[in-house]
Amino acid sequence: MRRTALAAGLAVILALAGCTDPDPGPDAAPPPPPAAGSTTRSAPAKPACDARASLRPAGALPAPGKMPAGGYLAAIQKRGRLVLGTSQDSPLFSSRNAFTGRVEGFDIDMGRLIAAAIFGDPGKLQIKVIPHADRTAVLSGEGEEGQPDAVDLVINTMTANCARWQEVDFSTVYLETGQKLLVAKDSPVDGLDDLAKQKVCAAVGSTSLQNLEDAASDPVPVARNGWGECLVAFQQNEVAAISTDDTILAGLAAQDPFAKVVGQRFTEEPYAVAVSKRHPDLTRFVNGVLEQSRRDGTWKTIYDRWLGALGPAPQPPAARYR
Repeated sequence: MRRTALAAGLAVILALAGCTDPDPGPDAAPPPPPAAGSTTRSAPAKPACDARASLRPAGALPAPGKMPAGGYLAAIQKRGRLVLGTSQDSPLFSSRNAFTGRVEGFDIDMGRLIAAAIFGDPGKLQIKVIPHADRTAVLSGEGEEGQPDAVDLVINTMTANCARWQEVDFSTVYLETGQKLLVAKDSPVDGLDDLAKQKVCAAVGSTSLQNLEDAASDPVPVARNGWGECLVAFQQNEVAAISTDDTILAGLAAQDPFAKVVGQRFTEEPYAVAVSKRHPDLTRFVNGVLEQSRRDGTWKTIYDRWLGALGPAPQPPAARYR
């Protein structure tokens, strides 16, 4: 009963919402050719790279309103707004406030920070809600060269990894987290090894879902379109657990007093801003904004605002460059 009531409440809330110059990372060296007469075939090598390393900022940041002529930053300035792709159901990061109708959270504040650096006004940020599964597609150049992008960048609890670097470019890491489990408060589960053959929910297109599919303990992955849908499935006893990054789970647990986050991190998830490969000037600019936020304390202010309940703010992730 308590889960049905909570699920109904959450459903109401959800219903309100309606580069080029760098290598994306060297591929792993190909295996040696098979011996003559051999019929053995090797699987294609997975891409290898330093997924945390991005493009170095191009010197000092230009003053707001004075973006360099001829580049993508100038085009954004002329348009008069920065377009951010994100979700509306990632509590603490990008979720819709049921009272104001606005999408807010850590990731949104990072977007506002970039908008402020371009325009001098953090309010010049347009938010486009996108499915988790489309986070790279909206940036990966489906349109013709010179056509407007669906969004300028994606900030959506998105893990930078080598496979995704093949499709988009990433900024330096703005938050380090890792995958855990959310279970019922009376559950004896303490880790993924306790969930063999049990249903565990994760969002479509997330690394969390892939990690469940690859887990040696053999849980049964259940895909939903977002974390809000996973929480409803959990509250209706359709799944035994939800698994994603612990920072997201903390937000889900805050919505359900009968849930808890358990276990140790079993993955590393470096969050970064995703940008089209066609716009390395924007990637370098974002990295300059992130570097400034680390130095002047803005990153810590944003962390404390949204994630302070998890404990004192850690040091922001150090920048790594290609």
